[in-house]
Amino acid sequence: MRRRPQLSEEVAGLLRNRIMSGAIRPGEFIRMDETAVELEVSVTPVREALLTLRGEGMVNLAPHRGYVVADLSRQDVRDIFWLQGVMAVELAIRIADVITPAQLDQLTELNEQLHAVLATGRAADITTAEFEFHRVHNRIATDGKLAWFLLNATRYTPHDLYANDPRWGQVAYDSHVKLIDAYRRGDRDEVIEQTRRQFTDGAQRLMAHLEGIGLWADADGAPE
Repeated sequence: MRRRPQLSEEVAGLLRNRIMSGAIRPGEFIRMDETAVELEVSVTPVREALLTLRGEGMVNLAPHRGYVVADLSRQDVRDIFWLQGVMAVELAIRIADVITPAQLDQLTELNEQLHAVLATGRAADITTAEFEFHRVHNRIATDGKLAWFLLNATRYTPHDLYANDPRWGQVAYDSHVKLIDAYRRGDRDEVIEQTRRQFTDGAQRLMAHLEGIGLWADADGAPE
């Protein structure tokens, strides 16, 4: 079962998503009281969430002023998806050695469920269906630590942004189909290609979105 997160983890996840999607921009302050009121929670989980994000380098503490969103560069985005892709490819290679026909059938069923919810346009359902596909996929390998590290790395993916993009949904579904087929045929090169494709596509979409909202407009022309 998918573990129910603690309230502070939920708040951290929401704020992390907003930062990565550019809804809260570098240099902006996150006010604990205002955030608590908005989310209808006490100040305590907001404070704990901000401490978590500070430990991740996503916010900084400005003395006597509160927490301010840290810089997020183009290279930061590239690095996040590069790291995710490296771990995902290694995990997929290991899965290719052990995956069974029954597990492939299960992945096919989960992918068809994703395809069905994509037609509804309900972002929350799309996020859940995509998560479930990869949860089942990644647990096929016996390497629990690697899957755990990958899960933690994907926390920096603004899932809501993708779930609201129909083009992303079609790419994800199509890539899953080709990945499953590659597993069936024992085509390791295609397994690697389709695994990388999802992270390359994700990075490009996020970069285009952040460029589009002018996140780096002030830094254009300056060295990163």
